[in-house]
Amino acid sequence: MLSHYKKIESQILNLQKQINTLPSGNLSCAGNGTHYKWYQCDNRTNTYIPKKNKELAEQLALKKYLSLLLEDLLHEQRAIQFYLSHYPNTKKANLLLNNPEYKALLAPYFTPLSQELSEWMNSPYERNPKHPELLLHKSSSGNLVRSKSEAVIDMLLHLNKIPFRYECALQLGDVTLFPDFTVRHPRTGATYYWEHFGLMDTPAYSKNVCNKLQLYTSHGIIPSIQLITTYETKDTPLSADTVEKIIAHYFG
Repeated sequence: MLSHYKKIESQILNLQKQINTLPSGNLSCAGNGTHYKWYQCDNRTNTYIPKKNKELAEQLALKKYLSLLLEDLLHEQRAIQFYLSHYPNTKKANLLLNNPEYKALLAPYFTPLSQELSEWMNSPYERNPKHPELLLHKSSSGNLVRSKSEAVIDMLLHLNKIPFRYECALQLGDVTLFPDFTVRHPRTGATYYWEHFGLMDTPAYSKNVCNKLQLYTSHGIIPSIQLITTYETKDTPLSADTVEKIIAHYFG
């Protein structure tokens, strides 16, 4: 819902920019027998548009179409705003999992089959100490994560019984990284790292991503082999379907 809302926001901005480049006034088409006459209208006067000035009529027709399209999108945006303001942020299913008794009873459905991997996942580990105030999104696993996209990855790993740790320390030479997810294969126990890069349309961020990938590669952790990577921009958010396909590919 939020990703769709952001998409509508972007479409509204683009439409407003297009409309602002078109001539002032509105088009009115008046029937005249089997023919039509075109008029450029404002709040006070209607100015006849001769056939030789067809381009102006076309531009005003486009403006009318885009304005109606904008009106539809604004209506849809208001409907989503109403929904989001009245729909509870806390999901009832997540609340049930927060109850320790229900969590224990449901554990067989959400925990890895291997006891060793289950213990690995639930044992203490060194976490990322930076900016704990940004851990704003609670996933169904109980983890607090930094973005909605990370919450989707966390949730689907959890639901598919894939053992993982969130932001667990990884020492690469003199550098300590905290991969978004350290994941163990549920059958082989092999270790994978999953980094989600969510601001790829920001130049400074994308440059840091390249440096980070180079660091992983220099220590034998190769993208698409041991290192899983996902990406998004403002206009192309990460989808749950993409995450499901990645999980099926690596751990199915």
